Amino acid sequence: MKTFNLTRRQFAKTLGGAAGALAAHSFTPGAPGLAAAASGGDLAGLSLAEASAKIQSGAVTSTELTRACLDRIEVYNPKLFAFITVMREQALAQAAQLDAEAKAGKFRSPLHGIPVGVKDNMDTAGTRTTAGSAIYDDRVPTQDATVVTRLKNSGAVILGKTNLDEFAWAVSYFGSVRNPWGGLDRDPSGSSSGSAASVATNLAFGALGSDTGGSIRCPASYCGLVGMKATYGLVPIRGIVPLAVSLDHAGPITRTVQDAALMLDQLAGYDRLDITSVNHPKENYTSQLRQPVSSLRIGVARRPFFDYIDADTLQAVDEAIHVIEKLTRGVHDVMLPSTSAYTWGNLNGIAAEIYAYHEYLFEKNAGRYMLSTRLDMQGLKDWLNTPGAPCSDRLTQYIRGRWDMAMLRRTVDDAFTDFDLVLVPTMQVIPRHLREMFQIEEGGKPHNANDMDYREPTAFNVLGLPAMSVPCGFSKDGMPIGLTIAGPHFSEGRIFALGLAYEQATKWDTRRPPLTPNTPVPEIRPKES
Repeated sequence: MKTFNLTRRQFAKTLGGAAGALAAHSFTPGAPGLAAAASGGDLAGLSLAEASAKIQSGAVTSTELTRACLDRIEVYNPKLFAFITVMREQALAQAAQLDAEAKAGKFRSPLHGIPVGVKDNMDTAGTRTTAGSAIYDDRVPTQDATVVTRLKNSGAVILGKTNLDEFAWAVSYFGSVRNPWGGLDRDPSGSSSGSAASVATNLAFGALGSDTGGSIRCPASYCGLVGMKATYGLVPIRGIVPLAVSLDHAGPITRTVQDAALMLDQLAGYDRLDITSVNHPKENYTSQLRQPVSSLRIGVARRPFFDYIDADTLQAVDEAIHVIEKLTRGVHDVMLPSTSAYTWGNLNGIAAEIYAYHEYLFEKNAGRYMLSTRLDMQGLKDWLNTPGAPCSDRLTQYIRGRWDMAMLRRTVDDAFTDFDLVLVPTMQVIPRHLREMFQIEEGGKPHNANDMDYREPTAFNVLGLPAMSVPCGFSKDGMPIGLTIAGPHFSEGRIFALGLAYEQATKWDTRRPPLTPNTPVPEIRPKES
C-alpha cells in the first residue's frame, strides 16, 4: 500500500478550517438520537471529520474507533440487515497497522484509520462480493475495485460489505434492509440501502454506494444522510458489478457534507483501465467547502421534479428553498433539458446494457434470481427477442438512445445560463411501509413504471451531472426528507459549499434515528396461510 507521509501540521491543514466550523455538529443529546449500544457508542457517533481530527491529535486510535463500530454492528445488524459480510478480523488488523503508522507520525490522508463500509457489488480481493444475489453467494474476487483500492491506500478501514438490492435492481437474497427511522418497517430505498442504514445508525463513519438511477441519493434521503453522486466518470467504476454502465456512478454516503467531501477527495481521479473514467484535473473538495455562496444564483426545477409530490415533502423542500434563498443571491424557477425518454420503463433502449451483463448468468441460473429480479430479467429478454420485431430493431434503438444521451450530456451545461446550481426534491414521497413494497416487488408481474418510477433521480444519471442529497426536514410521522443540490459538470465544489452552508443553517444533520437495542423487529412479509 502506498503511504502518504503527512506531518500532523500538514494533516490538520488538509482537514481545513471547515472542521472547526463543524465541531458543533456532533451528536446532540437533546435531539432524537441513537442510544449507545455498547462501550464506544459515543465514539461511533462522531462525524468522520471529528474522528479524523481525534486520530490526528492522538486522542483516539483507529482500533478504538473500529471496535466501537464492530460492537454496534453486533447489536444492530440483526435488526437492520445492513451488512452481508462483516470483516472483523481484517478490519482490526488494518486498524492495528494504521495505528502503528500514526504512532510513527505517518498519516496517509484524512481518512487514515477511519472505519467505513463498502457496498457488496464492489469487488474486494479475498472477500466475497455477492451483489446481493444467491448466484454470487460464493464469488471471491482476486482484485479490489478501484474505489476500494483508493480507500485502502487512503488509510480507511474496511468494516465489511453492505447489503443491497439484488444486482442493484430488486429484493436482496440476504434479506431486506430496514430503514432505522420509522420503527424498522419502512423502505430505506435502494439500491445502496445497507450503506445508508449503516451510516445512519453509527455502524460506520461513511460508506460507498453505487448510483444508476438514484441509488446513492435516494437511500441517503430516506435515512437522513448526505449522498453524493459526482459527475459521470469522475469516480471510477471498474471492479463494480454493473447495472447499466452508461448510467453507473459510485460515491460516498455520510452523515455530513464535509464528510462526503473528505471521501470524494480520495475517490475521484482518472483510471486508464476504466472505459467510463474521465481525465479531469485533481481537485480538493474539502478546501472548496469554504468558498462563499452569497453570489450563487439558484434555480428550482419544478417540472417534472415536483410532479406527484406529497404534502410533507413539498413543505420541507419549500422551507429549504427559502433558507437557501437567504444564503445566496436569489432563487427562481428554471427548466432542465427533458430526460422523459429515460424512465425505468425502457431507459430509451439503455436497458439492453442490463441484460448484456446478465445474459449468460440468466440462461444458466434463472431460478436462483429473486422473484422480482427474475421477472424483470425475463421481461428484458422477451423485449430483446419479441416475435415479429427483429433484434436489429432493439439494437438500433439502443444505439439511438446512446447517441441522444451523448448529445444531452454534451449540451446540458448550456442550460445553466442564469443560474449556477439547481434544487429539486430527492424523492417525491416519504418512505413506504415495507409490506407495501413487497406487494409491488413480488406481485408476480413485471414492475409497473408508475409504481416504482425513479425517473427524477435518474435524470442526473442520464445527464451525467453531479447531484448531492442533503437532509432538509422530516414528515409529520418522523421520516427524513432530502433535498438535491445539482449543477453543471464538475461543479462538485460549489455543490459542497452550498450544502455546507445550508447544513450549518439548519442542523438537520444532527438528528439520529430513535433506535435502541430493545427496538423490536416487525414482520414485513405477509404470513403464509
